[in-house]
Amino acid sequence: MIAIGGSIGTGLFVASGATISQAGPGGALLSYALIGLMVYFLMTSLGELAAFMPVSGSFATYGAKYVEEGFGFALGWNYWYNWAVTIAVDLVASQLVMNYWFPDTPGWIWSALFLCLMFLLNVISVKGFGEAEYWFSLIKVATVIIFIVVGVLMIIGILRGGEHAGWHNWQVGDAPFAGGFAAMIGVAMIVGFSFQGTELIGIAAGESEDPAKNIPRAVRQVFWRILLFYIFAILIISLILPYTDPQLLHNDVTDISVSPFTLVFQNAGLLSAAAVMNAVILTSVLSAGNSGMYASTRMLYNLASEGKAPRIFARLSKGGVPRNALLATTVVAGLCFLTSKFGNQEVYLWLLNTSGMTGFIAWLGIAISHYRFRRGYIKQGRSLEDLPYRSGFFPVGPIFAFVLCLIITLGQNYQAFLNDSIDWYGVAATYIGIPLFLLIWMGYKLTRGTRFVKYSEMEFPTHKE
Repeated sequence: MIAIGGSIGTGLFVASGATISQAGPGGALLSYALIGLMVYFLMTSLGELAAFMPVSGSFATYGAKYVEEGFGFALGWNYWYNWAVTIAVDLVASQLVMNYWFPDTPGWIWSALFLCLMFLLNVISVKGFGEAEYWFSLIKVATVIIFIVVGVLMIIGILRGGEHAGWHNWQVGDAPFAGGFAAMIGVAMIVGFSFQGTELIGIAAGESEDPAKNIPRAVRQVFWRILLFYIFAILIISLILPYTDPQLLHNDVTDISVSPFTLVFQNAGLLSAAAVMNAVILTSVLSAGNSGMYASTRMLYNLASEGKAPRIFARLSKGGVPRNALLATTVVAGLCFLTSKFGNQEVYLWLLNTSGMTGFIAWLGIAISHYRFRRGYIKQGRSLEDLPYRSGFFPVGPIFAFVLCLIITLGQNYQAFLNDSIDWYGVAATYIGIPLFLLIWMGYKLTRGTRFVKYSEMEFPTHKE
């Protein structure tokens, strides 16, 4: 449920309409299918690593052990920062959603309230986080399933509102591939961001019950979830609403009424759809913030445990919660939120852009770590039969994921280079996460004198450990 909860959010509920309007139904579907395949390969890679060696630091630990110690250090700090800032972004989004019902209430009150709620869910025990995330995920899953059922009934004519539905919507204007390849690259950014969070199963592996059994099961289900929830949902939206519908152009969480889910429900005569979708989007926002607080806290705890962060963050409460790490993360999230509240919008925008980039850097780290892990494992003469879970797509899976992820990362703002004069400010705002990551990595490497881990020197714990 954590794997699916991480991948269903405002990206699907709100921004999916913009992907269809910009790339056409075929372009949007192909983008979701390609990125979905990439995410599935990444999850099988992470699943193999997490089932073999379940730790709360996940890919930061794998990066240090199987690539280079400084690489793992940079991955860990970047991922902690990524989610700490994401919590702040979700706090801003929660204000916008609550404004729908309470337009006269100051927004910061909701942000403060939800930050306290997330903190409480995480501070008591890991069970509090897990239970909350399960129910958040269940609400989102139920919404998508109901949407798919309603959409199918509309398309085949059982429910009213689907009179204009059908394949002819794929033949409107320049459909199915409006905007060509350039539009697909642009859309790939939105799609990629909407999938971020699926890697949370790797972070949760360290505290899950019987990870050798449960992690592989979660990974296997990710593919079908991606297929059902993203591909089916996009297909149904594109069959019911033509990509030229002006209401699909918006991808802003501020206006829930233009969510393609809301538009389809309203076409079916469900007039209270906007209020219901608003509630669902609120659970998505809270779920993302809740997951972010869990993930960033565990990453900081793991860095401290390995001596890569102050030792105070490695202390655990009686319930096994790293409360000092949780407090630090909550304070950083609160400070980031305040930059948006008290006028410094530019600082907030830069934080947001660096946060988005570090999500893709984490995925690149997973692909590289798995590739080197498996190569080292084989070179040391170990048997693949001893792995609790084995990715069946090696080496194609991690290589495909790495290449596609790199294209998306580097192509995020390629338009800035196409003008007569390059928009250096836009380039810096978009790509700042890459030099920041390299700076942390190289800084650690130079001060500690670390080097790439040779395949023959890699250490593999026995499965019983």
